[in-house]
Amino acid sequence: MEIRLLKYFVTIAEEGTVSQAAAVLHITQPTLSRQLKELETQLDTELFTRQKNRLQLTAAGLFLKSRAEEILELTEQTQQEFVDRKKQLFSGHITIGCVEADNSDTMSLMLEEFIADYPAVTFNIYTETSDDIVERMDKGLLDLAVLLEPISTEKYHKLVLPRTERWGLLVSKESFLAESDVIRPTDLIGTPLMVSGRTDVQQLVADWAGQPLNKLNIIGNFNLSFNIISLVARQVGAAVSIEGAPTYGAGTKFIPFAPAVQTNCVLAWRRQREMSPVVHEFIRYFRRAFAD
Repeated sequence: MEIRLLKYFVTIAEEGTVSQAAAVLHITQPTLSRQLKELETQLDTELFTRQKNRLQLTAAGLFLKSRAEEILELTEQTQQEFVDRKKQLFSGHITIGCVEADNSDTMSLMLEEFIADYPAVTFNIYTETSDDIVERMDKGLLDLAVLLEPISTEKYHKLVLPRTERWGLLVSKESFLAESDVIRPTDLIGTPLMVSGRTDVQQLVADWAGQPLNKLNIIGNFNLSFNIISLVARQVGAAVSIEGAPTYGAGTKFIPFAPAVQTNCVLAWRRQREMSPVVHEFIRYFRRAFAD
């Protein structure tokens, strides 16, 4: 039984005629008559009798009117609650941590959709490494974040994002390595390397290379890739990176590792932390898009 039919029925009962109810509902009289007939057919009972050019409710009609009014009132209250809930988001603010990765674009796309639905919501995006972002979340300075694995997330709820991040080497186009389609562990022998300052990433590289970290020729560490692009282009060293990280300038080339190394990004937020309605709603957007 549709809400629409119940609304039509109650209006007819209140107005006393189909023609007056049709005018109130802004539909044609034949259409409303068909809708009433459909409702009576569904219930297999007569809801009105005609007396002196007016419709009078039968006993079944009186019962249905009472129930229909309750249902319509509850429906209206529920709709109003969702309107009120949405209004709470009009002045909300979100603080977001986000790594440099292919899934940074995922965050941007979700934020674009969210702001389109809630145009008065404001946001602040903090870009750093996963370790630095986690530290800020632990201090309550960020509501949620996109983090790059490997990262410990025991303290957080997390949602795995769809695109995997492919690891490799960022090299100068003038380097002999630029002629390769893939980077193999033996290619790292003797190659001056710049690697993330994150210990998890350093161990990831060492495990892939099959070498202790102190056997690799690591000449420097970095947190964000922007500052090492020119060093790579000038052949100071090659940088361990992911494919989605920014590679500004035309002097560099990303070459993937073989065997392949792929990790995920996750959306993470603190367990047992009270969050604002706007943050809850933003997480719900991600769940709707990416949860299994």
